[in-house]
Amino acid sequence: MPTLKDVARASGVSVMTVSNVVNGRPRVSEATRRRVLEAVDELGYQVNLTARSLRAGRSGTIALSIPRVDHPYFAELAAAVTDALLPSGQHLVVEQTGASREGELSALSQARLQMYDGVLLSVVGLRDSEVARLHSDMPLVLLGEKPMPTQRDHVMLGNFEGARLATAYLIERDARHVAIVGGVADDAPAGMEGTRTAGWRAAHEEAGLVPDERLILPPDHFAMAESRATIGAAIDAGLEIDGVFAVTDQVAIGVVAGLHDRGLRVPDDVQVVGFDDLEVSEHLVPGLTTVDPRVDLVVAEALRLLERRMSGDEGAAEHLVMPVRLVVRGTTR
Repeated sequence: MPTLKDVARASGVSVMTVSNVVNGRPRVSEATRRRVLEAVDELGYQVNLTARSLRAGRSGTIALSIPRVDHPYFAELAAAVTDALLPSGQHLVVEQTGASREGELSALSQARLQMYDGVLLSVVGLRDSEVARLHSDMPLVLLGEKPMPTQRDHVMLGNFEGARLATAYLIERDARHVAIVGGVADDAPAGMEGTRTAGWRAAHEEAGLVPDERLILPPDHFAMAESRATIGAAIDAGLEIDGVFAVTDQVAIGVVAGLHDRGLRVPDDVQVVGFDDLEVSEHLVPGLTTVDPRVDLVVAEALRLLERRMSGDEGAAEHLVMPVRLVVRGTTR
């Protein structure tokens, strides 16, 4: 097999220059880089990843543990992490936890993680007390929608602010009976649904309105079919609804379909706002007004924190809540 020396000889540069190119280091001119890469292609040189890992103490692989790989939000998250890792040459392995305690613990087990340099874990099933007791020395950054122990880095979506923005926007556009589909009762445990319900309440209070508890509509699952049935049942029960904040875009898509089933027009009769800004949301008719959770910032901050831990930094953990923004489209007036 061709060696670094062979590539250096063919491209007319030093072995050190070839090493800089194949390891992605910046100290090489673009012309030299192209010449070396052409020699690599012509000779069929292959980087010895095993040897590189032994020297660097890294495998070049990051794990992303998420509840479901077929959920649009998590699919887009995985794609965003993959794209962000490309410049560094690192690879991503996606683990599905099923949003269960057992799945999340399994994803963190040493047997599963021995090939990974670090882990991004979306926490759903584990309680904060269980996370606090984790003894793994694997570099770990938590992604989750509920409070986490202070000793672990944690990147969280702006759930409260996003829900408050969405609901306030509906109220500003004359909606006075705003339902929340996917909401929970006031005494529910902290989490995505609870935090977004708190934002829905806050927007009402800021507008001097009393939220109607009957308009907290929790579907069995955060899926389109269940959300479609949930809003349909609410209309059939005679509830007055002129606006809907759906806790995810998937829920919002189901809600729009359910309103159509009952002969209600969006946004003329009922205005709808979602949360996630999925790619599909822009291409619906009408386009879905939604909260953009800034997945780009989530990924950038999570990888920054993970790189910090992988480099051996033992400083204080960071707990970040990402900013959000409202994307206005056709489901609101």
